[in-house]
Amino acid sequence: MADYDAIVIGAGLGGISTGALCAKNGFKTVILEQSDLIGGCCSTYERDGYKFDIGASIVEITQPMERVFELLGKRREDYIDLVPCDPIYSFITEDGRKFSYPTDIDETTKVIEQIAPEDVEGWKAFSDMGMEMIEKMMDAVMLSPLNSIPEALAMVAKNPRVVKYAPLFLRTHQAVVRKYYKNPVIQGSVAFQSYFAGAPPELGSGIFGFIALSEHLGIFYPKGGMISIPQGIINAASDFGLEVRTNTKVENIIVEGGKAVGVRLEDGTEMRSRFVVSNLNAKVTYLKLVRPENLPKWALKAISSYEVSMPCPMIYVGLDARPDLDAHHTVVTGSIDAMNDVWNNYYKKGVIPRTAMSLICWPTEADPSLAPEGHHVLNFLCNAPAPYAPLGDNWDRIKDWYREAALDELEKYVLPDVRDHITIMDVSTPLDFERRLLSPQGGIYGLFSDMTTLALFRPHARSRAIKNLYLTGSSTHLGGGVPTTLASGVITSSYILKDHG
Repeated sequence: MADYDAIVIGAGLGGISTGALCAKNGFKTVILEQSDLIGGCCSTYERDGYKFDIGASIVEITQPMERVFELLGKRREDYIDLVPCDPIYSFITEDGRKFSYPTDIDETTKVIEQIAPEDVEGWKAFSDMGMEMIEKMMDAVMLSPLNSIPEALAMVAKNPRVVKYAPLFLRTHQAVVRKYYKNPVIQGSVAFQSYFAGAPPELGSGIFGFIALSEHLGIFYPKGGMISIPQGIINAASDFGLEVRTNTKVENIIVEGGKAVGVRLEDGTEMRSRFVVSNLNAKVTYLKLVRPENLPKWALKAISSYEVSMPCPMIYVGLDARPDLDAHHTVVTGSIDAMNDVWNNYYKKGVIPRTAMSLICWPTEADPSLAPEGHHVLNFLCNAPAPYAPLGDNWDRIKDWYREAALDELEKYVLPDVRDHITIMDVSTPLDFERRLLSPQGGIYGLFSDMTTLALFRPHARSRAIKNLYLTGSSTHLGGGVPTTLASGVITSSYILKDHG
């Protein structure tokens, strides 16, 4: 007899949203999380009165979150307080120029006019077309199952205007950017977001070129830190009996007769269920938890072919003074060619780059309660992307060096006196992320995403290899990120309802 209807492995946003929606629909559901914190990369930890976000730093494209709460029959605002952030970004170029993009489209037009008058018409064409595309495609692409050709065709039949924008999936991020902009500074300001999908501009799908535009619909920070998002969903689902266990590591998925029938924990305890949902990296799910002997040859070959996503070292700093920043996010950016060069000639060769490209997040600008009174927190990445296994070295040995090198860059380009005000500082290397989140090679977006690994070409939410096994989170369509992993919960739970409702 089953102990649960649904066992969900991993309390990242995909696992939590899937588990919450299962519980809402009457399934006895438990979420098992190996860490002492929920949320995965969308989480927050506290040290000496400072609260630091582990990875995710902002919420953009809020429709999937609102959809989760709508399906739960709840009001998001009763559980998660989102603070709008404006401007979206402040930019610092390598030659020291500074500018900011406000949320308002017309105000951003004025900024571009001052920097690159030749790109104003391109920006207007980009924003006009892009806003129409976002409106037409948001629900269709993000919240529709796209695990097979019939599902993709059904989505198009229901949303025929999507065909107009289909070529964007076949173009690269940089091709989209260069079609509309000529000035290298403007190009750089809308190309770095390719790394939000875990790929350089020359490899990332053109659809991600519109991340920069979607942010003009609003970006938000949840009061209490990024962990407030998963916690808010769990709180909303508590009325439906959702159970969450932390510090509970799943060692294997029990497979009998080609079906997932439960899990075996690290301590040997077995838990039985009608079906199993994995929020873990798809390669870990199939190769470690299911194990190769339980997989068909085609599935073993397919899952082995995927690359894990890039890692991202993070630095967390507590300050005893207000930093001289203008926005929640400050970006030190370079050219498109420089971004591609870092990927091809440094990251892919195992070398840590020496580059000015950095992203500094200032959470206490939106929520002062994250630090002691009068103090602030910064979360930032520098010299990124950096490899999981530095050539001829290891992260445990070079962690102190990396911290100092990152501070040098921060002092040079952003905060000249930052060392005078640091009260606390942590560094999370790719190896630390792997240890903390059990994410292979510290990959923060599950699997690598380019034009060949989107939609039906990613691991399916409903497993084709193991009956009653479902996947959710960053390894599935549309990849890593707050909105996309929340959307995966909507999609995966819809499959479960069809199969077991």
